[in-house]
Amino acid sequence: MLAAWMTPAELSLFDAQHVADRRHGLDVAAHLRRAGVRDRDVLAAGVLHDCAKGDTGFGPRIAWSLGERLGGWVLAPARLLPGWADAIDRLAVHADASADRCAEAGLPAHAVNLVRNQGAPRDPVFGAVFHEADEAC
Repeated sequence: MLAAWMTPAELSLFDAQHVADRRHGLDVAAHLRRAGVRDRDVLAAGVLHDCAKGDTGFGPRIAWSLGERLGGWVLAPARLLPGWADAIDRLAVHADASADRCAEAGLPAHAVNLVRNQGAPRDPVFGAVFHEADEAC
């Protein structure tokens, strides 16, 4: 289904994502569609917005989410677990890194900026609904 509207470069980014990020991206795009978004580039940004998280496992993702909710102190002991420090570092910069990859794949600036600012939306048209979709899924 994605092949019908995504470019080969975008599909390559999608295919390289961790299965959890592929599922999440599809859910975000579906949420955006239900909210009335029809802009192809915004939908592609929704599918790809976490493409730089890499092969980050379940544990570091939970630690990162807890850190966002409870504070960075949660991450200090998590970083001591083997392999978790690199994963947590990836999560810390994933929005910028994902935006850079989306730009390299040819997404236009407004879509790249949605990805880059996913945690603190700035786009006056799609920012709020993009953030809502990400948080809801």
